[in-house]
Amino acid sequence: MRLSTVILPVRRWHEGGRDEWSRAEELGFHAAYTYDHLSWRTFRDGPWFGAIPTLTAAAGATTRLRLGTLVTSPNFRHPVTLAKELISLDDISDGRVTLGIGAGGTGFDAVVLGQEPWSPRERADRFAEFVTLLDRLLTQDAVTAEGTYYSAVEARDIPGCAQRPRLPFAVAATGPRGLRLAAALGQAWVTTGDPKLFESGTAEESLEAVRGQIGRLGQACAEIGRDAAGLEKILLSGFTPGRPLDSFDAFVDFAGRHFELGITEIVVHAPIPDSDFAMDPALFERIATEGLAQLSR
Repeated sequence: MRLSTVILPVRRWHEGGRDEWSRAEELGFHAAYTYDHLSWRTFRDGPWFGAIPTLTAAAGATTRLRLGTLVTSPNFRHPVTLAKELISLDDISDGRVTLGIGAGGTGFDAVVLGQEPWSPRERADRFAEFVTLLDRLLTQDAVTAEGTYYSAVEARDIPGCAQRPRLPFAVAATGPRGLRLAAALGQAWVTTGDPKLFESGTAEESLEAVRGQIGRLGQACAEIGRDAAGLEKILLSGFTPGRPLDSFDAFVDFAGRHFELGITEIVVHAPIPDSDFAMDPALFERIATEGLAQLSR
């Protein structure tokens, strides 16, 4: 199992932002991700910086740590411009980028460009078209494609990604279409559990929900002749019932039970005081440095 972190882009780079990323590397995290939003929930009226510039700066502040979005969505992105930014970021980081990508939610980002809210069907259609075109853009020197929602006309992406054939996709999905997309184009799959259980469900119900998601992912892989064991399975914590980050022992139990289900990477949020992600920094660092070792005892 791997342990990673999410660093939300809420601090100015020279006022603690840079230090968070370099400290994540020092603590031994496998990867450090950030949300790719223009604003997010309770942080809407405070500082919030762009994901790609932040990750580019983080690439210069680290040397080993993998970097990525968790997650990017079509809400305010286009595959052609995103591909160019990702190729540049992958080059600057010397091949340390993972693209977490999902269909996106219905929050601020969904209407910030003045568009009408998308129906669930349109959102799923856009997601599939977006990821499929992005895959082509990141693996071919020149792409022309005409889609229902996204098109490209002789889009050039030379020299391509530092990672070959392209940087890995971590596809966030729980529905049938998204899981098929993860099976077809993902190098990893991302879940936050079942959101319907967050407020009123139990830890046991959440485990069963994740077990079911992994099973359906396996079925999607089997349908195309892919071995699901080769697909990394990432859990972004913080959105399941219970309080697994209240103590070290609680985290070890939480991580161990998800490892038994087949989760291969758990992501914990870096502490942000006076927020939903408030946490004792000493506990966060202990989880980073001792958490996985405890699982092997």
